[in-house]
Amino acid sequence: MCRTFDISPSGFYRWQNNPCSARHNENIRIKGQIREIYAEHNGMVGSPMATADLRSEPEFATVGKNRVARLMKDMGLKCKATKKFVATTNSKHNEPVAPNILNRAFSVPAPNTAWVSDITYIKIGQKWHYLTVFIDLFSRIIVGWNLSDTLERHSMLHAFQKAIWKRRPGKGLLVHSDRGIQYAIADFRNLLKNLKFVQSMSRKGNCWDNSVAESFFHTLKTRLVYHSQFQNRNEAEQALFNYIEIYYNRRRRHSTNGYQSSAMYEAEWMKMENVA
Repeated sequence: MCRTFDISPSGFYRWQNNPCSARHNENIRIKGQIREIYAEHNGMVGSPMATADLRSEPEFATVGKNRVARLMKDMGLKCKATKKFVATTNSKHNEPVAPNILNRAFSVPAPNTAWVSDITYIKIGQKWHYLTVFIDLFSRIIVGWNLSDTLERHSMLHAFQKAIWKRRPGKGLLVHSDRGIQYAIADFRNLLKNLKFVQSMSRKGNCWDNSVAESFFHTLKTRLVYHSQFQNRNEAEQALFNYIEIYYNRRRRHSTNGYQSSAMYEAEWMKMENVA
């Protein structure tokens, strides 16, 4: 064998008797942890988030992102994803349109300063259903959501009322959306007025003005919806609850939060506020 591979017998025996290097052993431990992280995220994790998860463990606190990316490539692990979906909005109506007060100021200093909202579609069985979400820009946490089999305003209002019940925001909250009819109707405008909230809407045909909500839907669809076949509404709602309330809000790390989960980021903010 040594003659075939053109190596010396002494070199072979030295390699055979020497233990593996410390870095090799460390790579084995890192790969084991990466497999656990990948399984926990159901494959919905890339190397940046895997690195953040690893660094939360003292043993791997200094592991580099390039090293994690290289090891994941060696293991054949990559984040689930498919092509981006196409969003649609019905803005052809005669209802009043609010100005774009948010103006892409997606970083806010505290929770319940500004929320954004949008609606997307999900196939359940042979029928389209529609998911409305409200997102707090401070931590990107989903504060309210609702699934409906119609695009009527009631689903959006229900999602908003759930968010109000959960968060109890004070007056002055900025609520931003696109120009869809659901957000322009008198019911919603009057509700915002009574609560002393401020309404903001994207400019016509400009999805970048509501890019935080668009980004959430892209993540939701490419990492959950496109990999699922929901047979009925109950099944879809359970999957959405698990993804939004358990995984996205409390487990998934966000780069805008310094790779902390939304719930963790808000908890840290609250702790600092109490100290101050």
